[in-house]
Amino acid sequence: MSTDVSSAPADTLADRWPIRTWPLAVILFVMAALMVVPAALVPRTMFHFVGLMGAPALAALAAVMWWAVASRARRPMTFLVPAFVLLPAVGYAVTVYLTNPPAVILFGLPLPLIAWAVWLLVTPRLAAGPRQLGLLGAISLSWVLFGLVRIDGTDADLRPEVRWAWSRTAEDEYLANLPANAAAPTTEAVVVTPGDWAEFRGPARDSKCVGIAIATDWAKSPPKLVWKQRIGPGWGAFAVVGNRLFTQEQRGSKEAVVCYAADTGGQVWEYAVEARFFEGIAGAGPRGTPTVADGKVYTTGATGHVTCLDASSGKKIWSRELTADCESAVPQWGFAASPLVKNGKVYVCGCGGTNQKGLVAYDAATGNVAWTAGAATHSYSSAQWETVAGVDQVLLVSDFGLEAFDPSTGKMLWSDNWFFRGINRVTQPARVGDTDFVYGTGTMGDQGIRRVSVNCSSGSCSAKQVWKTRGMKPYFNDGVVFKGHLYGFDDGNFACVELATGKQKWKESGYGHGQVLLIADQGLLLIQAVDGKVALLATNSEEHEELSAFAAIKGKTWNHPVVARGKLYVRNGEEAACYELPRK
Repeated sequence: MSTDVSSAPADTLADRWPIRTWPLAVILFVMAALMVVPAALVPRTMFHFVGLMGAPALAALAAVMWWAVASRARRPMTFLVPAFVLLPAVGYAVTVYLTNPPAVILFGLPLPLIAWAVWLLVTPRLAAGPRQLGLLGAISLSWVLFGLVRIDGTDADLRPEVRWAWSRTAEDEYLANLPANAAAPTTEAVVVTPGDWAEFRGPARDSKCVGIAIATDWAKSPPKLVWKQRIGPGWGAFAVVGNRLFTQEQRGSKEAVVCYAADTGGQVWEYAVEARFFEGIAGAGPRGTPTVADGKVYTTGATGHVTCLDASSGKKIWSRELTADCESAVPQWGFAASPLVKNGKVYVCGCGGTNQKGLVAYDAATGNVAWTAGAATHSYSSAQWETVAGVDQVLLVSDFGLEAFDPSTGKMLWSDNWFFRGINRVTQPARVGDTDFVYGTGTMGDQGIRRVSVNCSSGSCSAKQVWKTRGMKPYFNDGVVFKGHLYGFDDGNFACVELATGKQKWKESGYGHGQVLLIADQGLLLIQAVDGKVALLATNSEEHEELSAFAAIKGKTWNHPVVARGKLYVRNGEEAACYELPRK
């Protein structure tokens, strides 16, 4: 039978649009495979990210080329269809998603491609005119539907957080009711004493809480809510000194360091600068946790603004810019370092390119640069003070691996070269015994963790690998050490690893990409789950053993929990809360 449309009856094939559609279906199938398969097999690796971001763009390019060359489409449809697919994408990227163009590629662009293919596949017998107009309408409708929703970031698995476009964001609600100072700043010095949690992950930066015993049956004796309130976007934790809480948050176009009263949640003071950081996964806000030392508060903002403030009043003492001091650009997910303050210096990860400026030390009193050093070009970790064989040193985890520096001069004391270019190392090194450390690559490296042993003698130090395992692959989630075992996150699962061998003893889902804190005197693990739930686990190396749990806050929670003076302080990018823990 002839397929020549010129000889077909006028009421049959002559007024139809004989488009070859199977190539477009193949293109979409390949796009879906590139987006789904790496996510399932190798989540958060480079293959995952490249597949997600590259597949829609490549599919759009392939579809346009096929349409122009081999689809049998004729003018003006040859130009109109690609224009209807691509021009709205550009429009959204430079307007609604100006600060997050990847969201248009990842979540928007697949919609018109799908609408394009589905319309052609279900309308082969439709007359040419209606079929052509319907195709343009279907593509336009897909973009309209995309415009009806808003992508407010993603979870750690890159699943979008979708809201109606006209709904107010949590930040909008917060800005509409910004707190005024509820308590007057005082001239009394803010002094760190035992029981305070004055910096990121506590006094030793190991998320270990000592000197407290709590009841473990929360069904019988639940944590008591002291206060709960909205807070600006931010992914750091609280620093707690006496009756003062210090944290960082985004307040519209301003990045703020805020002091709250620990007993009421009332604002005491704020210090704000014109700076806003936003990226499409976490969203807006600073990433670091303030450090309180010697009556001052030291902070690092997401764009690299380092400040020293009077802890009592919030008055600025000095400020610096990491991008200038370390000759570095703002990292993809923002500067995330929490300052380390020790012996008159402030140590901050600066991600300093190739100029040996991965770590910068400032004079704590003046802000003058004391020294810069280190091979780090990419890191979201914070400096950490350790003493090995009587030798004080500052450690930093980065794309290079693990480096240790003389705190006074910046001279490298030892290093462990586990290099991955641009790798998203985020977590802190975990101290094991007197001489060893465990650190990881981040899930994008997909190499897990390894243990290194440091030997210091005759004025020099060196490090060697003890073991390496993929039994724990931390993303941005720190672990804790207790009685020969490391408890932490193996990607989205919580796991236990035997430190002598590196063997994974068990892992359990249910907490997502959360954070953990050790209540050391009782051997308890307090987990802040990604959904805001707080759970209490026994440090059982043989199996997962959850003792209690309760819903503390709502929303995506990637922030570290804090326990100080019997109270639990939690926050995320939307709300903060204080609970009094039941005493044993």
